[in-house]
Amino acid sequence: MGWLKHVLTPHSHDPADSMDAALTSSAQGIRAVKISLFGLGVTALFQLGIVLVSGSVALLADTVHNFSDALTAVPLWIAFLLGRRKATSTYTYGFGRAEDLAGLFIVAMIALSAVVASVESVRRFFQPQPVQNLGWVLAAGLVGFLGNELVAMYRIRVGRRIGSAALVADGVHARTDGFTSLAVVAGVVGIWLGFPLADPIVGVLISAAIGVLLWGTVRDVGRRLMDGVDPRLTERLACALKEAGYPGASSRLRWSGHALHAEVTLPVDNTVTLEGLARKTHNVEETVRRTLDNVGPVTVVPRFHTA
Repeated sequence: MGWLKHVLTPHSHDPADSMDAALTSSAQGIRAVKISLFGLGVTALFQLGIVLVSGSVALLADTVHNFSDALTAVPLWIAFLLGRRKATSTYTYGFGRAEDLAGLFIVAMIALSAVVASVESVRRFFQPQPVQNLGWVLAAGLVGFLGNELVAMYRIRVGRRIGSAALVADGVHARTDGFTSLAVVAGVVGIWLGFPLADPIVGVLISAAIGVLLWGTVRDVGRRLMDGVDPRLTERLACALKEAGYPGASSRLRWSGHALHAEVTLPVDNTVTLEGLARKTHNVEETVRRTLDNVGPVTVVPRFHTA
């Protein structure tokens, strides 16, 4: 039950597993986006064909959501491409924030799919239509689950490797979609058992699941745009600095795309030599990079005080 709650509940992962060069990680992200776009596109097209011959509103809701999930790969693709560009005199910090802006498009697509699915499901309550070819509908639901789960595993693995929270969140999104596809299977079973309203009821349930996912995505995107990070990262860094002999140091972290920016304020004696200050600064930066992965720029700010 704990594992099921973990995969179904929208939640945030500020991933920090391994560090690659910026260009390499962006290339891996683009490759993951291309493959997942193809995988979900094929899955959704197969389901759409079954919708046309069956008239299942539950499968239609699932298909619409799978199409929207596939389309979320497009802004991520653009964001990864922009993230590879060098900083300019206007965008002096580079273009890493493009990934965070892509999250806004993801939110819009999820909201649109929720509205379309719910409206169509409610309409079928008042204008019921028979669902045909139930065996194919069942097969389409199973294909939707398998397609989404394979894409989710791939997105999450690559996202954690390169430190892209947007790609990891999109993987969790795909995994949740897979379980909504299983709900289509439940609708087919309900019709087989003599309960024809099972199809629009499952469509409404899928719409509600999309709404829950929408809230979780809005929360995650909002936290990123507000420079929020997982509190465990700041706690881990504080402990590491203390163990390294800098108990008075304070730090701030923020994500820019899939790079973690760190700023450490380091108390130093005002009698320290330039050589000693450079050594301390180097040690602090090395401590940050050993403690946290996917670290980009590290700024060490000395705070002088009298011994």
